[in-house]
Amino acid sequence: MQKSSTHNKTTQSDKSTDRSNFDKQALEFHQMGRPGKIEVVSTKPCNTEKALALAYSPGVAVPCKVIAKNPDAVYDYTTKGNLVAVISDGTAVLGLGNIGPLASKPVMEGKGILFKNFAGIDVFDIEVKSSSAAEFIAAVRTLEPTFGGINLEDIKAPECFEIEETLKKEMNIPVFHDDQHGTAIVSGAALINACQIVGKKLSEVKLVVNGAGASAIACTKLIVSLGVKKENVIMCDTTGVIFKGRTNGMNKYKEEFANNTTKRTLSEALEGADVFLGLSAAGAVTGDMVKTMAKDPIIFAMANPDPEITPDAARAARADAIVATGRSDYPNQVNNVLGFPSIFRGALDTRATQINEEMKLAAVHALAKLAREEVPDTVSASYGGQKFKFGRDYLIPKPFDTRVLMWVAPAVAKAAMDTGVARVKIDDWNKYHERLEAIQGPQKVFIRSVINQVHANSERQGALPRVVFPEGASSKILKSIRALIDEKICSPIVIGNPDTIREKAKKHNVDMDGIEILNIQGHAKFHQYAEELYKRRQRKGVNIKEAERLMNDPSYFASMMIDQGDADGMVNGATTNYADAVKPILHTIGLAKDHVPAGLNILISDNRFLFLSDTTVNFNPTAEQLAQIAIQTAIVAEHFGQKPRIAMLSFSNFSGENGTPAKMRKAAEIVRQIRPDLVVEGDMQADTAVNSEIQNRIFPFSQLGGEANVLIFPNLESANISYKLLQQLGKVEVIGPFLMGVRRAANVLQRTTTEETIFSSVVLTALEAQIIKDRRQVKH
Repeated sequence: MQKSSTHNKTTQSDKSTDRSNFDKQALEFHQMGRPGKIEVVSTKPCNTEKALALAYSPGVAVPCKVIAKNPDAVYDYTTKGNLVAVISDGTAVLGLGNIGPLASKPVMEGKGILFKNFAGIDVFDIEVKSSSAAEFIAAVRTLEPTFGGINLEDIKAPECFEIEETLKKEMNIPVFHDDQHGTAIVSGAALINACQIVGKKLSEVKLVVNGAGASAIACTKLIVSLGVKKENVIMCDTTGVIFKGRTNGMNKYKEEFANNTTKRTLSEALEGADVFLGLSAAGAVTGDMVKTMAKDPIIFAMANPDPEITPDAARAARADAIVATGRSDYPNQVNNVLGFPSIFRGALDTRATQINEEMKLAAVHALAKLAREEVPDTVSASYGGQKFKFGRDYLIPKPFDTRVLMWVAPAVAKAAMDTGVARVKIDDWNKYHERLEAIQGPQKVFIRSVINQVHANSERQGALPRVVFPEGASSKILKSIRALIDEKICSPIVIGNPDTIREKAKKHNVDMDGIEILNIQGHAKFHQYAEELYKRRQRKGVNIKEAERLMNDPSYFASMMIDQGDADGMVNGATTNYADAVKPILHTIGLAKDHVPAGLNILISDNRFLFLSDTTVNFNPTAEQLAQIAIQTAIVAEHFGQKPRIAMLSFSNFSGENGTPAKMRKAAEIVRQIRPDLVVEGDMQADTAVNSEIQNRIFPFSQLGGEANVLIFPNLESANISYKLLQQLGKVEVIGPFLMGVRRAANVLQRTTTEETIFSSVVLTALEAQIIKDRRQVKH
């Protein structure tokens, strides 16, 4: 017994340590760089005297006068039509309770990020210090001229009901309490599909609701509107069943669902029930309770962070159960982000005066129908290639399914128009779909999709890729590795003096658990590696002593580990000059057959991918080298689902006869000969390459057929300068550089790299290592 007790204490201590580390990471995340998570960005240039005069005085007076005469013109000249206020009084924040408006601000900022990322909606977060519902209502009511909509957040019940009801009546813009209606809409869609799968009619199911707060009340109301009979609903709170005649802990909102029943406990209520809807507390439901439910029980255990009963426990009790939770690590996550961004998008785009019940129901049915559609590969790619098909484990769409916006926003907009609350009608639905598509940029999901691919590959291959880091004492590397371990990207190996590395880790609060430290001194394979290097370089001036000296260099040692199969990939360059970091890779791992070493950078903007080569290796490549670099880059683009359109860049458009233009033209011709299936054009200027309007207007003979996404530069200077300028000045995310052409997954960072870019580079290196591993297994 004493041994068991000690073990439990250790386990609890480990959990406490994990929580402490996570808390530190959360604080660092919110504090790093500019504190907080949001900023205001100008949508108009304001870098000249003329622009300043237009943006402010005297030019700003002109739209002011227009709006004064015609109030609707505010939507034409200001952000009102795309601006939502996320407002809270901090009385019911997450599971933290009443922590006040100031402490709620990080949550409201986070909500703003979701609005922007999933629906392109701008947000100001507003935290209101109020002493009563009336005071809060008065404060929010005054904001109508500023915003196109109001999202109420984290307001305790029952005040939240009064606040929303009053503001909806008194304001002429949408008011939506997401804690109530977001969960209701998403769970409602899941319930429709669950009932369809098990062959039960909503009008006949018996529903038990555990919880009687804002979310539970709203969910029950919406489910009743979907067809569940109120007399078939039993609601429970912390006191027990809410029944007719009960006086303890009651209010008018609970009274609405008080039923004539002799059942008094949750356990009794679940006997014979078809559906359990949990918005209460972890562990509220046991396996024994689930066993008493009707055939094919539907269990929505949505308490956060831990459900009323886990899916594993529910299915252990009843193998026929359909289970949904609020967690992302289980199937059927009821996530509000499937609702509120797209709902507000549809409401704002029609300038609706409110979000009424018909609009909510439209969102419910849109989500339910979308889940029954065939899931495209683009969605599977965002989740590591995992295949989704409508059924017990796929009741509702996934949060990163970009089709959600395309389905829900139009449905909500149409419902607004049909019910007369829309002030603007959408006449051309095809153009509206195009507008929504413009919001969906690849940047949001690119790295996450790669992470999920890595996860799926690791599961299939039976192990995480082993990635070695020669710069083991770099604080940036160590911090990034911790995040990589947490995301289950790789099994990291850091090279260096163990004491130095541990001291650096301690200084920067980096948990070394799961990080292997490799000390070159005395390593069992040191002489084997040195001998192998000597064999390869003996005719290039390297004797055995020089090979041993080089093998003491972590970069050479790491490269030989990759070459000899003792690791799967490597990432170097955070503290090392690029050329010095590349040389060991080329001297040990070497090039793939017929390949050219070249640097690739991926640029991601809101609406496009650009693949730039050669950004790091070849000073002045020949036409033949450029052609091979273009083909290698096109293969990478294809891997990420992009149809390559290759532009051979120069300072001229189809007119150069000598020098660089002639070289680029020849390179394009060679690509056509080797890979006639690829679209390639050149020589051409950069603006022509990325602007289809210029192509169509001035060069209609161009074979690109659209904007180029693979840009091949004539020399290292032009490529390196271009990507670094874009990285610093452009509104783009630059990933890389990546080293193409080598036999194994080895990449070199810039010394200006950040923890975030290291993370992205390692994620892609891990994926590359897995792809190479698959190819080698096929060959053997």
